Formats: sequence, C-alpha cells, structure tokens
Amino acid sequence: MSDLPLQQIIEQLERIANSLNNAFPPPPVYSIKEDVIAYLWEHRFYNGIEQPTLIPVEEPNLIAFEDLQNIDRQKALIEQNTRQFVEGLPANNVLLTGARGTGKSSLIKACLNAFHTKGLRLIEVDKEHLMDLPQIISMTRGRPERFIIFCDDISFEEGETGYKGLKTVLDGSIAGKSDNTLIYATSNRKHLMPERIDDNLSYRTDHNGEIHPGEVIEEKISLSERFGLWISIYGFNQEQYLTAVSQWLTTYGIDMAGNEAIEKEAIRWATYRGSRSGRIAAQFAKDYAGRLKSTQ
Repeated sequence: MSDLPLQQIIEQLERIANSLNNAFPPPPVYSIKEDVIAYLWEHRFYNGIEQPTLIPVEEPNLIAFEDLQNIDRQKALIEQNTRQFVEGLPANNVLLTGARGTGKSSLIKACLNAFHTKGLRLIEVDKEHLMDLPQIISMTRGRPERFIIFCDDISFEEGETGYKGLKTVLDGSIAGKSDNTLIYATSNRKHLMPERIDDNLSYRTDHNGEIHPGEVIEEKISLSERFGLWISIYGFNQEQYLTAVSQWLTTYGIDMAGNEAIEKEAIRWATYRGSRSGRIAAQFAKDYAGRLKSTQ
C-alpha cells in the first residue's frame, strides 16, 4: 500500500485523468436534427485538440427562386436537378461558375428554400476542410434526408491538397459515394486549378501529328469535369441590373416602376462599385429602403 496521503493520491489521479482527456478528447457530437435544415462543418478545439464538428444553423439565410432575376435558364437547370435528387431520381453534382456577385451561392440557397420541406438538407464545408468529405458522407449515408454538401467559392493553388478529398467523393470511391448526397460547388474559375503558360509544355503529339494534353493539363481540367452539371452565370447589362434592383425593392414594399430618380441612384451605386450584379442590386435596395424608411 502506498504511504502517500490520500489527498496526494487523489491529486495524482486527477492529473493522470486530465492528461488522458487531453490526449484522447471525447469525439464531437454529430447531431442531425429533424427540425434543422442547414449545417456548418467546422473544426473546433476540444481540450486543446482541433476536431471536426457539425454545427446546426438555427436561422439559415434563404432566398426564393423568384427573387433571382435574369438567370432563368440557370434557375431552371439547378431547380430541375435538385427536384430529381429529392425525388430519389438520378441527379448530378453541380458546379456553378461566374463572376463575383452574380448569384451562384444564392441559387443553392434557393434550392434549400424550395425543397427543405421535402427532406432536403444542406451542409456547408469550407475549402480547407474538403479532406473531410468522405467522413461527412459516411455520417449522412443511410439517413432518410437528402443532403447537398455546399462548397462555396472554391479554387485551388499549387500545392493545395484539399482537392483530393473532393475528387475522392466525385469519383465515387468504394467508401466515398452515397445516393442521398450531392456536391454543389461555386467558383469564380471554370477550371478549379490554376493554369499557367508553362503547362502548355506538357502537350504532346502522336505519330499522326495530333495534339494531346499532358498529365499536368489533364490533372487540372479533370477536377471540373467530374461535376456532371456545369452552370455558368454572367454579369448583368444595365437593363438587367435595374430589373434586379426593382425586384429587390419590391421585397421592401417599394415600387420602382417609372421612377427615374431611383434608377439614377441605382446606376450611380453600381458605377461606384465597378460592377453590375444581383449582389450589387440587393445591396443598393437594402441601402435605399433603409434610408427611405428612416425619414418616414
């Protein structure tokens, strides 16, 4: 029997227990709730160790399809694909490309808004956590809900490895695919990896003189090609921009029809920002409605 006083023994046991907790922290709780439609996949620290965790979004930022103007073709494509998915029919992973502020992310939020009552759920994953995708799919596999894994504003620079987790899921490896999960991603680049002038040096010709891309080019193009549905969104002309402004003002109870003063303000707003897009239109409408209502 130890000659140490009881209090010292207790203190030593507590130190041992704390060391074990730090070395082997309890796993984070993965809780998919029936009444939560959107989640964030984040890395948080537990007992000093970083671990992936599924975070419910209690009040997700949703948008209606009808609020998105001048992208009718793109809306129809993604709405139909998502409808097929929630109905258990074949559907594709989706890559949305286009300039900033053109409505890429809004289209995905509109899908969640339109179909969450039919079991659609969304998990947003940052680019630096894409290596966790197989783990996320293992967690959602077999559940009754239909999950969109949302990867916003992704592109990869030389040396980044996150794209490997994305390729694993898109390729459908033995453990990496699930019938109730799709990837919806947005990017400012149509090809998700950088293309450089010296990449052209990898092109080769065969004995017939035909040109074939080398391994470097194949690797960079192949990631985008793994998405079954590509949807491109382009910037607005002035008429389309003003249509979007009018739609957003309507949501604040303001009728812009025939009001040249509002149109001039909206054009000036876009000129200062050097861009005409749905995002710029929404920002102007919010500013204008706020200023107007503050004087009433």
